Amino acid sequence: MEPQLSHRVADSVATVVIDHPTKRNAMTAAMWRALPPLLDALAADPDVRALVLTGAGGTFCAGADISTLRGSPETAQALAVQAEEALAAFPKPTLAAIRGHCVGGGAQLAAACDLRFAEQGTLFGVTPAKLGIVYPASATRRLVALAGPATAKYLLFSGELIGTERALRTGLIDGVLPEGELDKRVAEFARILVSRSQLTQAAAKEFADGRTDRDAHWADRARGNTDTAEGVTAFLERRRPRFTWSVSTSG
Repeated sequence: MEPQLSHRVADSVATVVIDHPTKRNAMTAAMWRALPPLLDALAADPDVRALVLTGAGGTFCAGADISTLRGSPETAQALAVQAEEALAAFPKPTLAAIRGHCVGGGAQLAAACDLRFAEQGTLFGVTPAKLGIVYPASATRRLVALAGPATAKYLLFSGELIGTERALRTGLIDGVLPEGELDKRVAEFARILVSRSQLTQAAAKEFADGRTDRDAHWADRARGNTDTAEGVTAFLERRRPRFTWSVSTSG
């Protein structure tokens, strides 16, 4: 089977799967190119309220397919950055479900997600120093924001791998699950995400990511929106709210 990004949508959750098992799900140039338009389509789908990114089989993503770096490493890196930025800009909650290896470009994609859950025993690494590559500025800053400058420098300077214990301690990941329980926990948490107000999530995502140019936009959306009225009414009536505001249709 050709390396590909497959996806499915079920119960308001889009699941994107990195599928290149012969090379531990390494990303080819074609896969990097395919991710932004796929994300655009899923962002525009009102049936999608959250996105899960994972890898096929027993690993998440071992990075970029090194064979793609022989011709033009600059072009390959530019494609990776475009994919990373498209994932970071996805307007709905994103969750990386990680097992096996999450290395190089895989760590770049995982860091671009809003949240990361990993299976016990997963290994993380950022390995450009092994290849003499300057890691992208955007990816470096995102790594520092997640794990702090000390851990980011450790990973970038050495190219060494770290386990789930250190990754959790430093904030690189948000949860560690025993073997065999990752998919269950991700499904449970995704159900929580899709049950919440997308208005709250969309605004919080932009604020948390440091955008300062959208304060007025979200203040305007907050005035008189149906989600607030529904949330308050549902709380008083002791029932689950039925939120209807959608970033796909409302912006």
